[in-house]
Amino acid sequence: MAAQVLAKAGVAVHLYDAMPSVGRKFLLAGKGGLNLTHSEPHEPFVSRYAERADTLAPWLEAFGGPAVRDWAAGLGVSTFVGSSGRVFPSDMKAAPLLRAWLHQLRQQGVQFHMRHRWLGWDEAGALLFQAPAGRVAVPARAVLLALGGGSWARLGSDGAWWPLLDQRGVPLAPLRPSNGGFEVAASNRAVSAPSAGADAASAAPALTGWTPFFSERFAGQPFKSVALRFAGADGSVFERRGEFVATRLGVEGSLVYAVSARLRDAIERDGKATFHLDLLPDHSAERVLSEVRHPRGSRSLSSHLKGRLGLEGIKMAVLNELLSREALADPATLATAIKALPITVVATRPLDEAISSAGGVRFEGLDPQLMLRQCPGVFCAGEMLDWEAPTGGYLLTASLATGRHAAWGLLQWLGRGEAPSLA
Repeated sequence: MAAQVLAKAGVAVHLYDAMPSVGRKFLLAGKGGLNLTHSEPHEPFVSRYAERADTLAPWLEAFGGPAVRDWAAGLGVSTFVGSSGRVFPSDMKAAPLLRAWLHQLRQQGVQFHMRHRWLGWDEAGALLFQAPAGRVAVPARAVLLALGGGSWARLGSDGAWWPLLDQRGVPLAPLRPSNGGFEVAASNRAVSAPSAGADAASAAPALTGWTPFFSERFAGQPFKSVALRFAGADGSVFERRGEFVATRLGVEGSLVYAVSARLRDAIERDGKATFHLDLLPDHSAERVLSEVRHPRGSRSLSSHLKGRLGLEGIKMAVLNELLSREALADPATLATAIKALPITVVATRPLDEAISSAGGVRFEGLDPQLMLRQCPGVFCAGEMLDWEAPTGGYLLTASLATGRHAAWGLLQWLGRGEAPSLA
């Protein structure tokens, strides 16, 4: 996006990328349907950026959801609004949009240099790259860094830029996983004792994860039509309906991603975080209690709950996983658990597995045009900045908006005035 703004203003732009081809994370984001942006109004849209909402608001107002759709249309890609309010290309694919975009950039004179990994600066202030032909030094009048965060390193965003900026005294926030999965606390249910000849290390109880029974049968299966509630230490409450997936060691998926920042922060502060899961959000607590109390005769508890409430599969399994026999046998306790089952998570999954990352270049180390105060003429944009957002088109939109704004600042630095319209 920055290259597009700069090239349209007549600036000679050279784009360097460590990977063999550009846009690899962009293409991965579109693997299941490219979620370009979101259709909700500006105010709720901006609120998704939490404590960075005020910082990002003017840039998103200048280039938010409607502008992203207009930009895609200008590349010949029509879009539509899905049932969730998310915006997708009509064919749901990322590749056609990326091809059209790169074709336009090349026509505007942007020169692409692939397999060039940035190594910092030389003594004369030129950019240093490790290239196929060896190390090369490239002087530049101005530089814009869009190096990504620390997730999905195989696609290029490996956070290797961190020490290069840290050495320059740039204020940085640690890179942390965002929109990622979590590991649940190991079950306290009794497990079979290891045999006398078992290896001590393999016999040691796991600190995280479901029981082997649950993991083997239900890892990869979704919790559908549930509601998740998490009360933060600051008194804030997150509550939303949706779905997520059980993994071998815990949970992940859209509903978990929506609350991931709060869960991560609680784990960092307290060592754990507990959210409550409503397995039947369409049923009142009174109805659930009434149905659980209904005489079941000779039927098993599983058959009874399936017949009276439709509870089966992974929903019934997680009750058996987390509740004691005594709790399952007590109608009041069981009914309460069905409407508010506590699930404790104690660790995030590794940063490289997360969809995105929090942390990066702190905004206090940047001027209003996104230029590094410690490095005049060097601008930053995208996920390497210290902001985060849930999935739903917010990540991509803010990345595009910051790229556009940083390019605007770079033009001003070069004395070229304001950035041109992208229309």
